[in-house]
Amino acid sequence: MKTVSVALKSITDVKNFVNIVNKYDFEVDLTSGRYVVDAKSIMGIFSLDLGKPICVELHTDSPEAICEELKPYIV
Repeated sequence: MKTVSVALKSITDVKNFVNIVNKYDFEVDLTSGRYVVDAKSIMGIFSLDLGKPICVELHTDSPEAICEELKPYIV
């Protein structure tokens, strides 16, 4: 598992982020405070506080490809 922080500042950022994570067959979770949501759920993401960076948990042993795609959002 790998953990990174991302900033999703607009609706377009959220849509692009969801499109990226849905390409992969492993679990991806977003954590903000005490809330954990499925990163593949656009409604789940909008239930979080997007005003601050969000922790992304990638449940895979080889996260290199998805990390490369998520580079524009990683803080």
